[in-house]
Amino acid sequence: MRDRLSFDTRPTRAIVIGAGIGGLTTAALLARRGYSVLTLDRAIVPGGCASTFQRRGFTFDVGATQVAGLEAGGIHHRIFSELEIDLPEATFCDPACAVYLPGETEPINVWRDPHKWQAERQRQFPGSEPFWQLMGKLFRYSFAFQQRDPVLPPRNLWDMWQLVRAVRPDTLFTVPFTYWTVGDALRWFKLDGDDRLRTFLDLQLKLYSQVDAEETALLYAATALGISQAPMGLYHLKGSMQVLSDRLVSALKRDGGKLLMRHAVENIDTQGGKVTGVKIRNLKTDEVWTESADIVVANVTVQNLVQLLEGEGKRSSGLPLPMRGYKHRVEKLPDASGAFVVYLGVEEAAIPANCPPHLQFLYNATGPIGENNSLFVSVSQPGDGRAPQGKATIIASSFTDPRQWWNCRDYEALKQEYTQEAVSRLGDYFHLTPETIVHVEAATPRTFQQFTGRDRGVVGGIGQRISTFGPFGFANRTPLPNLWLVGDSTHPGEGTAGVSYSALTAVRQIQSEIMPQL
Repeated sequence: MRDRLSFDTRPTRAIVIGAGIGGLTTAALLARRGYSVLTLDRAIVPGGCASTFQRRGFTFDVGATQVAGLEAGGIHHRIFSELEIDLPEATFCDPACAVYLPGETEPINVWRDPHKWQAERQRQFPGSEPFWQLMGKLFRYSFAFQQRDPVLPPRNLWDMWQLVRAVRPDTLFTVPFTYWTVGDALRWFKLDGDDRLRTFLDLQLKLYSQVDAEETALLYAATALGISQAPMGLYHLKGSMQVLSDRLVSALKRDGGKLLMRHAVENIDTQGGKVTGVKIRNLKTDEVWTESADIVVANVTVQNLVQLLEGEGKRSSGLPLPMRGYKHRVEKLPDASGAFVVYLGVEEAAIPANCPPHLQFLYNATGPIGENNSLFVSVSQPGDGRAPQGKATIIASSFTDPRQWWNCRDYEALKQEYTQEAVSRLGDYFHLTPETIVHVEAATPRTFQQFTGRDRGVVGGIGQRISTFGPFGFANRTPLPNLWLVGDSTHPGEGTAGVSYSALTAVRQIQSEIMPQL
């Protein structure tokens, strides 16, 4: 595909900030399409929140633990096909999640088989089927629309044309629901008094949208809740989540791209209202220099993007004029969540028989674990490469307010309190004793900021409220020419599949900028 740029005697030079999945996908696709690409990241290994680390023979997924979009026609399948690299080995998560509500010993199993899932929800939530039928219909039409590669939100005529050409008659069915939340739909079907259903939806949606049912945009929720069923599904990768980034890195380097780890971008340089390059610091040698670029793609949060443009003084006056309103919008966003994560390496005897790969627990008891008093748990499977033979990994995370981790008087004491509480609660399901626990480690928002550079260590991008999802969210195109944003701050949101869609959209937009010259 390099001949697409044969009109130019010098390849267009692109710098990608951040080697998370969104950044690596952007970089690999640009390199494949003939661009000269330099990718920079402050961490030790690529992958961002979908990377891994090793301890005592165990491999722990840092944040993301499951993948969507590996099926034929799925986003990872499409991208890996273009890059001509093999998809990683994976198995379906079935159930996608086993959800335990307070005081209940039988889980709500989110099955991959649509018929099994329908029977499960009818048994668990009598009278709710009309709501689920609407969600299923919205999912089918919205997902088909997304697969036709619309650009959301559009920012110029080319973007608008991509949006219009993705519309079909069935897409129009979704239009009246654009301003609905899940809470609105529950009230429409007179299910707002079903506390058990709402609790289940709150738990699941918090994982995918960062907000509860009352605030989550209905069209976003339909996709988030529907992606678990066949012919789609959630996947558990063999080896670790790291295989995704490793394969993207191999494609990037094969096609002439360059990746520098332990290199932080301190500023995005502009001149005359246009991006000209970046200021880089080698975190190993402390060497600082400026690298010029025709295009800069930032795989960062919107908060980080503003900081990179403001300059060292961190003043609004340092922002290019087109970005002043952008910063104002960023500052008005509701506070994002951080995550507390505990990583356990255990003897296989600690894992109950037939344990699903993903579980979610909600607790009645008060305690320090997160503002919603829940844990999302991922468990390694025998032979998946995450643990030595006869052992397993347990990763449990809970949302938490990042501010308490920066304002606390004794950080280590707070971290220890959270760790002990998490292990104690996990002990209600797993067989955790001093004899079965081999390794314990925890991460907080401060940990995530240190290793990923994300502002305040927040996770999961922007909450998918009406005001910030899809057509109302932050665009890949920024107000500055030649500057793009990818990742979980842009459509369609968090997750490896979401950020990969974001990357593909940005690459298509970048190529559209040169099409008139062909």
